Amino acid sequence: MTSGPAPAEDESSIIAHEARRKAARGVGSVALSRLGAVVEVVSQPAYTWMFGLPTYGLYMVLWSLVNITENVLDLGVTSGLQRILPACREPAERARAVRAALLLGVLPNLIVGALACALAPMIATLLNVAAADRAQLVMGIRLFAWALPLWAIIEVATSAVRANHAFGPEVRVRLMWEQLARLAAAIMLWAAGVRTLGLLGAHLISLAFTAASALRLLNRYVPLADVIALPAGRAATRDMALAGLSVLPANILSRAFSDLATIVANMLAPGAAGASAAGLYAIARKVSSIPQIVRQTFSYVLGPIAAAAARGDRATLQGLYDFAVRLSLLLAVPTCIALAAAGPAILGAFAKGAEAGLPILVILSLARGIEAAIGPASSIQQVIGRRVLPLINSLIAVLAAGVVLMATADRWPGLAVALAVATGQVVVAVLSIGQLSREEGLVAFAPPFLRTLLVALGASLAILLLAWATSPLPLAASGMLTIIGWLAATWGALRLGLVDSDKRALGKAARRLKLA
Repeated sequence: MTSGPAPAEDESSIIAHEARRKAARGVGSVALSRLGAVVEVVSQPAYTWMFGLPTYGLYMVLWSLVNITENVLDLGVTSGLQRILPACREPAERARAVRAALLLGVLPNLIVGALACALAPMIATLLNVAAADRAQLVMGIRLFAWALPLWAIIEVATSAVRANHAFGPEVRVRLMWEQLARLAAAIMLWAAGVRTLGLLGAHLISLAFTAASALRLLNRYVPLADVIALPAGRAATRDMALAGLSVLPANILSRAFSDLATIVANMLAPGAAGASAAGLYAIARKVSSIPQIVRQTFSYVLGPIAAAAARGDRATLQGLYDFAVRLSLLLAVPTCIALAAAGPAILGAFAKGAEAGLPILVILSLARGIEAAIGPASSIQQVIGRRVLPLINSLIAVLAAGVVLMATADRWPGLAVALAVATGQVVVAVLSIGQLSREEGLVAFAPPFLRTLLVALGASLAILLLAWATSPLPLAASGMLTIIGWLAATWGALRLGLVDSDKRALGKAARRLKLA
């Protein structure tokens, strides 16, 4: 008789389906919150038209400096929370963990922000800016230095919310305050005649609103009264520090690919040319980040879920992994192809001179597409794998990127940074896949991966053919038709490329989109 194991198999199947459903619900909510990145991309042309490409480049260099500095000074507690909070059982234990994360992550940024404010004249000598911006550069640095502690509060608070498996509530924080408030503040400051300091001031205003909203959101899941009243204690502080520091080097190296590249672009040319080069790279990076929404969405959702699933059976974790790879592939590949194909029209919406960034946009979009299509291997590895592996991967990726940068800087100076960044991003993703397979027994490209890949490539080919057919039309018309074609091709890819269990996991979304 072979009927004995059936109940266990049925139970395992039910658990796997529920895990996929939970991931799908989280993906939908987080994807909506990550639409803030789309709002950000849409707002960038307005910034370049209002303030000019060199001033926009200065703003992006300073924001990149804040981003990479915060990533170092938060001591990795944003990743540490994903390991520690899901394991906390008592409210007091959770409050102590959050208090430890806030102390470790925010205080260093507050101290360094004050130092940067004091050392602003020295920092100003290191930046290449347009002559029109030089007079107010020191004041701009002093103002923007306070973005450091504000950004640290936002990162730690929203990370704690995600660690509670509360993916949807981040929508209002990320979409409303971080993006729309920034755009509104920039318009008002520009209308008031504020030029060099306008973008910096608008960003600081939006961060202040976002930090307040993030803390209010955190209070729903971990009462701030408990966080303030209960001492973190040595044990909780030590555990948080160890969990964060274990992934901090990898986090720093991964941020270097996005933020350090903008700074390097600014250093490659003097004066306004350096500011414009940073602006061009930043524009291309912002636009090419749209496929990254897919990867970030799954990273946010599958990190905490994988941490929980790893305590149970690996079959459920494998099912989640397969689901994420298929959905990422079908969404990311057509998207990156559409961005490259519609690149001339997209860059035409920016201020004059932005069209020079098309080759950078194509390179970064393809790299982002490959990275997202491979799946969330690196985010799963961070929460269930050996802690040293992300660091090793990032070091190898930085070395590879450095080799590419040195090999191409003289021949193609405008593209060297983009080629180096693209190389590093793909190397990290590929290494994570191999290590998950060897260390954890998780297979990235399990059947029916080949079918899904062919469908994604077919959809991408259809987008390219449409872009070629509409190329004689005006840029705006060709770009709009390409975007419409991307929507249709992506829908067709999801309908044909997802298996029945994936569509069931998507629930109402699959029915509304008529994917079944």
